[in-house]
Amino acid sequence: MGKVITIPYKPRDYFNALHNAKERWIVIVAHRRAGKTTAVLNHLQRDAIRTPKSKYGYIAPTYKQAKNVAWDILKDCSRPIPRISINESELRVDYPNGSRITLYGADNPDSLRGVGLHGVAFDEYSQQPSNIYSEIIRPALADNKGYAIWIGTPKGKNEFYRLFRKARSGIENWLGILLTVEDTDIIDSEELKDSRESMTEEEFLQEFHCNFEASIKGAYYTKELALARREGRIGDYPYNPEKSVYTTCDLGKGQNFAIGFYQVDGEYYNKIDFWEGLNNDGLKEAIKAMQNKPYVYGKHFAPHDIGSKDLTNDLTRIEYAKQLGTNYEPVPMMKVDEGINRGKLSFRKLRIDEKHCSLWLDAISQYKQVWDDKRGTFRNVPNHDWTSHSADEHRYFSLVKDKFCKRPQVAIPQYQPTSEYEA
Repeated sequence: MGKVITIPYKPRDYFNALHNAKERWIVIVAHRRAGKTTAVLNHLQRDAIRTPKSKYGYIAPTYKQAKNVAWDILKDCSRPIPRISINESELRVDYPNGSRITLYGADNPDSLRGVGLHGVAFDEYSQQPSNIYSEIIRPALADNKGYAIWIGTPKGKNEFYRLFRKARSGIENWLGILLTVEDTDIIDSEELKDSRESMTEEEFLQEFHCNFEASIKGAYYTKELALARREGRIGDYPYNPEKSVYTTCDLGKGQNFAIGFYQVDGEYYNKIDFWEGLNNDGLKEAIKAMQNKPYVYGKHFAPHDIGSKDLTNDLTRIEYAKQLGTNYEPVPMMKVDEGINRGKLSFRKLRIDEKHCSLWLDAISQYKQVWDDKRGTFRNVPNHDWTSHSADEHRYFSLVKDKFCKRPQVAIPQYQPTSEYEA
């Protein structure tokens, strides 16, 4: 009989549904301090031990968060296993049967490309780019028919919310688990009372009762989005082939390249589509994506740095774009805070196609100010993260929308590039 190894983890009763699940896709909405990170790491380790030469990933919103939140937990639960190898520089544990668990950050999606996985856990998925699963991780699970687990506490109605609704709808192979403080009963009444007194009601409901309705503290466009929903300006606003399409973009590579697609509809601007990069080809990938869409284009607008040199050739990026078939016009220069104010005002006449702009809606709803720990307040400076590029694209739109043609238009059945620029 082989040696028995005891792992320092005793599952809490409410996580037995996770550990005993047969479903391939599992979404867990749990209150703060429920122990969800510990549970999923031990779940991944159990399967890594059971399946030789298997690979598993844990993905936090940022690599730094993965290290700060999960690395010590993973090391603690793996140390009792003989002959394991702990790789500090790569945040990876290798097991004696050839399996491994690696920690990643959603802020570096390139580190996840080409990795074949048997299982993956997303922690605080509401704070991650919502296309990281569909475009990067889902293909990585295909060869091994791997599974995915999403865990987190609500932060508005975004992709995490949509996944949870799907998981609770009774669809085969999906499991949705909701854990509020009443469900777990692990936080005593005195602690809850103290928390309620030191938090706003919205914060308390969000963090401990898993309320998706609570707004995100410090978010710039909360009121504008809420008004747009009340007025029915977020819904079905498809492409009208009789009208030209205008674009504004934020330049970058991969997910840092964001494009908004607009049509003028009377006094309104319909945001009919949104695109975010996947590869690192920058302009080349973006222009190809635009040309592959069935749109007849008016003008294209991009930020001022499109006039800078492209590192891969001796052309400016605006010259390189022209060679690829697209002319760009510059967005007027304006301070970021002034541009955000213009962005808020422009929301009044903006209508958004929810289906094709869901990624943009997720990002713009979480675009927020930097929190100052020393002063205990928000600074009037945007927090730079995965939401920034979508928000910058909107800011540029607000500065150039008056340059969109408002006269009656008749679409010409061929691709016609135009000019674009930003500031």
